Amino acid sequence: MPTSAPAEVDPTTLIDWMTDPDAVTVLDVRSPAEFETRHITGSYNLALDLVSEHAPQLAARLDRKVVLVCQSGVRASQAQQRLAATGMDNLHILTAGVPGYAAAGGQVVLGRPRWALERQVRLVAGGLVVAGVVASRCAPRAAGLAGAVGTGLTISALTDTCTMARVLSALPYNRGTHTDAQQLLNQLTTPARS
Repeated sequence: MPTSAPAEVDPTTLIDWMTDPDAVTVLDVRSPAEFETRHITGSYNLALDLVSEHAPQLAARLDRKVVLVCQSGVRASQAQQRLAATGMDNLHILTAGVPGYAAAGGQVVLGRPRWALERQVRLVAGGLVVAGVVASRCAPRAAGLAGAVGTGLTISALTDTCTMARVLSALPYNRGTHTDAQQLLNQLTTPARS
């Protein structure tokens, strides 16, 4: 079943929409740790895997504009596809993510600083490539590590998934306070708090 291109909303428009909190629900699909680091005031955190798991329940509770938020738009797009499959059609993806919203003057809640998951992936992937190239000077077969990482990144781009990000998100540093999906679903009928 083909889906139409997701509707996008720019940070300035979202700032305007948020002047009426009953008109829009902002759903942040990043990891709990990323959410704790910095998030849009009034947004709800439900990581992408929980969106998939609870898409029908979300669809039943979200009868207004829903803006899906992540760091760069990739996870928000995946969440949009999963929610659209339930019949939801008033879905929007925030362009420029949380950083763009903050840069546009939107109110954000700042917590403990952490690196974004995408930045961690770049560090680990780059580190593995460098290690493979350096090690290949002594052990030529070590160059295969660089090739394996390159292959993984290529597959990641083609499938719009990232196994390395899933692995890194399981580390204690990236877990943060776990979101209780049922509690969040119950909150979706009440005004959001920061």
